[in-house]
Amino acid sequence: MSEEVTQAGLVGVVGRPNVGKSTLVNALVGHKVSIVTAKPQTTRHRIMGVLTLDACQYIFVDTPGIHSDAPRRMNQAMNRVAQTAARDADVVVFVVQAGKWTDQDMRILDALKQLDLPVGLVINKVDQIQDRDSLLPFIAKLQKMADFAFIVPLSALKKDNLTPLLEELRPYLPESPAFFPHEQHSDQSEQMLAAEVIREKLMERVHQEVPYALAVQVESLEREGGLIRLGAIIWIEREGQKGIVIGQGGKVLKDIGTAARKELAEYFGKRVHLDLWVKVRPGWPDDPRLLGRMGISSE
Repeated sequence: MSEEVTQAGLVGVVGRPNVGKSTLVNALVGHKVSIVTAKPQTTRHRIMGVLTLDACQYIFVDTPGIHSDAPRRMNQAMNRVAQTAARDADVVVFVVQAGKWTDQDMRILDALKQLDLPVGLVINKVDQIQDRDSLLPFIAKLQKMADFAFIVPLSALKKDNLTPLLEELRPYLPESPAFFPHEQHSDQSEQMLAAEVIREKLMERVHQEVPYALAVQVESLEREGGLIRLGAIIWIEREGQKGIVIGQGGKVLKDIGTAARKELAEYFGKRVHLDLWVKVRPGWPDDPRLLGRMGISSE
């Protein structure tokens, strides 16, 4: 029988794009709940990753990277999602990259100082620091910038030094019963998870500006015994992008479908039949109705 949860709370995970927030949440939860690519702004939604451990339930709220240049409705919505998640949390984890402090980091920190919440600093990607002697001065420099609740250097990719972070977070989680069943690791629906997996495979295989002009909407998910049938639309902005996504003789789209189908079959524990359609909708990142259907609120 599982241990009864006596503490549970929201941990807002914020930072600029590409500092490793989603990798960190996946590592802490022990399951893939957020897609990860090398491209900035991969995360577009607020995604909850749930870890139930030692009578404590940590609900990590993975958020889109906060960026100052947000000209389109979708980018503005992503910023609002991240800011709201921070305000609603019991404790905030501010993630930065080891050895790299930017003006964007400073703007986020200034905003976090306005919240009446404990803010802890996570210095990620310490495994990428070649000159280890430079790490301590970097930590000392950031320590002077704010009254952080704690500072934890770690490597989310290598899953190194995660336990000290959990120990630092625990005192800030309120007394509460569990919000989620012990075996649940995310708040995502199956349709949302499938759409995100397909988008991850797309972003890994197409380049230049095209990944940011892509969206995936799952139209259907049906179960037939040991088979799951999925139908999804890949939205693009311009007709000229269709050839890039489909590829010569349909090779790129086929490779994307194969990779997505393999991962989804492992997740569902069943065979997956996946149909993908590529459709053009000019200006979709500014279309509130389409954004809403994809779970990106424009309000």
